[in-house]
Amino acid sequence: MATDRTSQDQFIRPVRRLLVGVLVLVLLAIFVIWRIDSPRVERFRAALVDRVVPSFDWALIPVTKAAAMIDDFQSYARIYEQNQELRRELQQMKAWREAALQLEQKNARLLDLNQVRLDPMLTHVTGVVLADSGSPFRQSVLLNVGARDGIRDGWATMDGIGLAGRISGVGNRTSRVILLTDSNSRIPVTVQPSGQKALLSGDNTSAPPLDFIEKPDLVRPGDRVISSGDGGVFPAGLLVGQVAQGPDRRLRVRLAADYERLEFLRVLRSYENERIDQPGGLIAPPAQPGGDGPTPEPSADAAGGSNG
Repeated sequence: MATDRTSQDQFIRPVRRLLVGVLVLVLLAIFVIWRIDSPRVERFRAALVDRVVPSFDWALIPVTKAAAMIDDFQSYARIYEQNQELRRELQQMKAWREAALQLEQKNARLLDLNQVRLDPMLTHVTGVVLADSGSPFRQSVLLNVGARDGIRDGWATMDGIGLAGRISGVGNRTSRVILLTDSNSRIPVTVQPSGQKALLSGDNTSAPPLDFIEKPDLVRPGDRVISSGDGGVFPAGLLVGQVAQGPDRRLRVRLAADYERLEFLRVLRSYENERIDQPGGLIAPPAQPGGDGPTPEPSADAAGGSNG
């Protein structure tokens, strides 16, 4: 038995060395052929690749399938994460909807208890947005309503959801609206629920920044921004948008108005309030003891006659 194993080893070792030598020679030949810069050799390489590579498709199938499975798994993982995020957002929206319904019911009860009458002057005129023919403002549009429709400078315009801008220039049949994103736009706003006052300054971007915030630490992304009504620029309580933090770490406002689809704008009529010059201008005169009307003041003639 030992003699047979020795003879087999003596036979296998030369064959193994021969095969290794042939393999080395073949590899060296392939390397040399692949490095030769000649048109004939290039054609030979192209023919060899065309002949050999398609026959190895069966060997690449497992690799291709494994890569496809990895891509599908990653896609399923992303879909799962998106689904979980959508579920969380849906829960938040349900909570917000419930809170909005409660606030709406509470507001309706308070209005009914207080017998509040809304200002009849706060009506609106709807105009169609026309092509802008050029103006000193970068962000402005034209409306097909003007002085003949009672439009005045400074009135607020909304797209049905949020504040879009203000009237700046009125013609007989048209008027120009300077948008909140224009660099010349400055409006006072209030951030809810903290109640912080700020100034919304346009900078020709889709998300204008908030300036001069009283206490920036109380303002958070997602807070609601409405018009404050300070200075009589706009009526108070008009929705402007939500607070967002820009790439420059600056607090900005994501506007509620959809500027990409401005087809109609609603111009809010906001007339000036009546001025009160004297402290007693709101106090009615005392009523007569036997009558319902106010007591008339005695005239100078009647006072002189009684003295005579």
